[in-house]
Amino acid sequence: MDSRFYALNIRRFQQRAQVETPDTIYWERLEKPEFLKECNTIDYLDFSPTEPDNFVVTCSVRVQIYNLVTKLVVKNLSRFQKSAYGATFRQDGRLLAAGDEEGHVKLFDTTSRNILRIFKGHKAPVHRTFFTNDKLQLTSFCDDKSVRLWDVSNEKVVQTYNDAHTDYIRAGAMHPVAGNMFVSGGYDGKINLFDTRAENAIQRTLDHGSPVESLLFMPNGSIFISAGGNQVRVWDLISGCRLLTMMSQHHKTVTCLRLGTDGRRLFSGGLDRHVKIYDTTTYKTVHTLTYPNAVVSLAVAGADQAVVAGMVDGLISIKRMIVENKPSNLNQIRVHHASKEKKKKLVKKLIKPNTSQVVDHTIKDRSKATKLQSFDVHLRKFNFKRALDEVLLPRQVEKHPENTVAVITELLQRRALDKALSDRPDSVLIQFIDFLCTHLGEVRFMRPLLNAANTILNVFDASSTSYSVKVLEALQRLSDTVQAEIALTVEMLQLKGAMDTIIGVSLNDSDKPKARTVAAKGARMQPSKRAEKYVIYVD
Repeated sequence: MDSRFYALNIRRFQQRAQVETPDTIYWERLEKPEFLKECNTIDYLDFSPTEPDNFVVTCSVRVQIYNLVTKLVVKNLSRFQKSAYGATFRQDGRLLAAGDEEGHVKLFDTTSRNILRIFKGHKAPVHRTFFTNDKLQLTSFCDDKSVRLWDVSNEKVVQTYNDAHTDYIRAGAMHPVAGNMFVSGGYDGKINLFDTRAENAIQRTLDHGSPVESLLFMPNGSIFISAGGNQVRVWDLISGCRLLTMMSQHHKTVTCLRLGTDGRRLFSGGLDRHVKIYDTTTYKTVHTLTYPNAVVSLAVAGADQAVVAGMVDGLISIKRMIVENKPSNLNQIRVHHASKEKKKKLVKKLIKPNTSQVVDHTIKDRSKATKLQSFDVHLRKFNFKRALDEVLLPRQVEKHPENTVAVITELLQRRALDKALSDRPDSVLIQFIDFLCTHLGEVRFMRPLLNAANTILNVFDASSTSYSVKVLEALQRLSDTVQAEIALTVEMLQLKGAMDTIIGVSLNDSDKPKARTVAAKGARMQPSKRAEKYVIYVD
């Protein structure tokens, strides 16, 4: 039996503020993930701009629109002979475009699910399609190393950019402001900046250094971001496509990029099963989401209502944001975060055996115990008053208040604090009360010091002797300190209630659809002759 006396654990009073940030608290509000299972790799995900509860999933030969709340398929667009790729909504949410393995680009009406247009011309699979800012044209990025610009109304090609890359083109992005500009990224590691107004459409060619998997423009259009390999690169369009910064937070290939929090946060998903969240002002990682398998597609709902991730095994993870600002929810988040941090710190230290001798260990080879401090020595001898005196010295109180709180906590656990304070001179009692008044407002010390305040009041109540005026004045200071803390807590709760009300109103306002453009009933697009005659042959 080990009879050694172990020193007090002083580290228990370290503050958690070092690991808890506003972003950590905010993203911990994401609920536990709900999963959907598809039959193949989730190629692409996209949220409807007008119906934020609907998102489209591109997988195998199906394009399905799911409801975020019910997790059920709202509409099924299965008019594909071979695999479909990259289904995206138009800015008004009324049309949806998707490429396929046959080299076609198909345009769907999201209301009636009818095929309105079929754009033919590519000779290889089309993996990405995007609408221009004016909603009148469509851009397709194909494995035949070409980029095509299509007219939505007459189903004809406007411009073809052949040999834009020397390898498959799997990424592209449209400028959010200028409808004549877009970027393309290929597996040759190059990024091309196009301007359809210029005679030479390719204005710039940049080198990402790895096959480009995803491209993204910032909301103002002055910066675009590329992802490929294990790097995410940020380019400044205004200053001649200068490289601003490079982030290498993933240790496997980065497959997808998305924006969140109204463009203030950048999401990157990778094959390492992580989704990194960056601050777009500093481009530093503020949070990380972990998934059960490699992430290949990502979508973020408006106002961060949900984060949906598609994985390589066909699994879809849906994490919805807790929008109720009730204290119970926030407390639950904080408790969950604290428990996770506590588990990380409680790592058992294994003592390496002494292998220097061939024979069995002897008593003299036993490792020496750590040197005990003076208050530990007194606690070992059950001399509680001397232990308390050691930590109430001015040197200890000023430089190491955590030692004082550790001894007070130990005495409370042994139910010996009242014995340590009984029959003590007034100077010791005043010194103890002054320590309580000074450190009672610190969050890391509050709970044990409140218990100590109750104990000293019980000591005064049980004593039959009279105390000096200085002791009574010290008790009055302790009472004033407690009242001040109560008043501060009430004021903070009132402020929190007001802020929760403001945040709740702003969330409700952001849920309302923004100025959507509703066309007249007679202006609905009709299917073309090619689309009407399209037939799927089943083997």
